[in-house]
Amino acid sequence: MVSKNQIKLITSLQQKKYRNEHQLFIAEGVKVIQELLASNFVLEHLFMTEAIFDTVPVFQKTIVKESDMKRISALSSPSSCLAVFKIPKPLQLETKGLIVALDDIRDPGNLGTIIRLCDWFGVKHLVCSSETVDVYNPKVVQATMGSISRVTIHYTDLKKYIAASSLPVFGTFMDGNNVYNENLPKEGILVLGNEANGISSDIEKGIQNRLAIPRFGDMQQTESLNVATATAIFLSEFRRKG
Repeated sequence: MVSKNQIKLITSLQQKKYRNEHQLFIAEGVKVIQELLASNFVLEHLFMTEAIFDTVPVFQKTIVKESDMKRISALSSPSSCLAVFKIPKPLQLETKGLIVALDDIRDPGNLGTIIRLCDWFGVKHLVCSSETVDVYNPKVVQATMGSISRVTIHYTDLKKYIAASSLPVFGTFMDGNNVYNENLPKEGILVLGNEANGISSDIEKGIQNRLAIPRFGDMQQTESLNVATATAIFLSEFRRKG
């Protein structure tokens, strides 16, 4: 059974300020929870509507009614399980390898998908501006499908980070150089911008290399690609050529 205080705490974790206050976040679904349990994330408690996750100690899990799961879930169609994990302490920012940097990405689904793409293409560090959506937002965690356990996400002053780095910086623009024609290195920072406005002017000043994905449609009227879709194409090209 889940108590009223537990319900209050768990539902509060849907908001960033309470996640920061308690240093906790929620994850839902068997796949996501399995991935997090197998990683360095520390489990606070697990709630289930059926007896699963045999490896989790009895004192760390509770069987709840489906009606209670609906009350604590952040999903419109609740899963059979919800776990509360501790937010890990920030790690040191990397300054080598291929790094993805996000300038003010606001959509949780986009961030979650980009984290999965980083995992797929072997990008171990994702650097986010302070305005980018919180990685521990339940919708972001859900969209990562467990990749959040294998990609380290940092929040920092992106302008200062880029200025201090010795790596070549690549920005994604509508009017950049055709990415398919560019010689791309193994190491560098790939910057992607806000869904509506692209890369901000402040960040743009620190970018030496402008890249674009060419449009092949006859009408040439498509406004832009979804930022997560664009990330997949750019990372594919970096890995193919680097």
